[in-house]
Amino acid sequence: MPEKVVLAYSGGLDTSIIIPWLKQNYDCEVIAFVADVGQGDDLDAVITKAYATGASKVIVEDLRQEFLTDYVFPAIQAGAVYEHKYLLGTSLARPIIAKYQVEVALREGATAVAHGCTGKGNDQVRFEHAYQALAPELKVIVPWREWSLQSREDCLDYAERHGIAVEQSRQKIHSRDRNLLHVSHEGGELEDPNNAPLPTTWTWTKSPQDAPNAVENVTIEFKRGLPVAVNGVTLDAVATVTVLNEIGARNAIGRIDLVENRFVGIKSRGCYETPGGTLLLTAHRELEALCLDRDLMHFKQHIGLKYAEIVYFGLWFTSLRESLQAFVTSAQGDVNGTVTLALYKGNVEVVGRKSETSLYRPDVASFTMGASYNQKDAEGFIRILGLPARSRALLQTETVK
Repeated sequence: MPEKVVLAYSGGLDTSIIIPWLKQNYDCEVIAFVADVGQGDDLDAVITKAYATGASKVIVEDLRQEFLTDYVFPAIQAGAVYEHKYLLGTSLARPIIAKYQVEVALREGATAVAHGCTGKGNDQVRFEHAYQALAPELKVIVPWREWSLQSREDCLDYAERHGIAVEQSRQKIHSRDRNLLHVSHEGGELEDPNNAPLPTTWTWTKSPQDAPNAVENVTIEFKRGLPVAVNGVTLDAVATVTVLNEIGARNAIGRIDLVENRFVGIKSRGCYETPGGTLLLTAHRELEALCLDRDLMHFKQHIGLKYAEIVYFGLWFTSLRESLQAFVTSAQGDVNGTVTLALYKGNVEVVGRKSETSLYRPDVASFTMGASYNQKDAEGFIRILGLPARSRALLQTETVK
């Protein structure tokens, strides 16, 4: 009886040719696992294609809500941005896909899992670290480390020889990944960091030139650091991000062009579109400015950097990530209120912030002096603060003498 292998399947170029390759090289039964994280594909077409290329079974899971509530929103609460720009769209999707792929493998009695990631990228780490954390007994098959194919052009040749229809072509060679949070673009003209992206590279957001000639305001409400409403309408997670994506995309929000440091040590260049996520992150930061005290806010900035690095490196299922998340969740208790953003041709401006748990005190912050702040208190505080500096200055003076 042939062994069963569960493949993380998208229907793209790589995974389309992996099904027949696995059957030829492992004499196995291939179960295609399709995770719906909001990539917008025609799932019926993806299922049909998987069966046509040799899958014995196709299993689809709708993970959109959990992807947002358990992965994306916690990262936004943490302020996790990798290398100042990247909002971790792909990085956050991989652990939930791997989690459910493992569950399918265990449920179906499979002995192995497989993915279509190359040996040069980050995704191989994200998938395989999750496999080890969740089901170390499963064998891992990685075709890119075994077959003789070296490029996407080689993959196209393989697809042609085996009669596999794929959307990619030598003219449309970009590698793309899309979910509810973002769409990424790599390859093609982007491999030279001195090349500007082509207008056709971007697939989601309008260009600033084509965006409306009028400002559009959007108000986002948060409770305990989680988005709960847009423009006064209470929405669930999927609806919230969907609406914000539509608003952001039509106003040219969320485009970035990034040369990044991969976990394996390679520098790569990619372009990302994250319209709704950019609005959420901007609004959340502004609300934290009102609601977090200084020391907590400054320390949390360090946490956000480390959190982003952990997620990018594929270490989601670790005690460190879980412990950092516990800190972040605790810190969000008073992050409640609304933020209004003004959007115009790719620009985001904060025009309003309001919170019942705000630490901003007009009676203290105002230039009008009042009873809430005694200015004479500052003298003693500054002298105590300056004691080390005065001691050092006196020592230097005595040394000179």
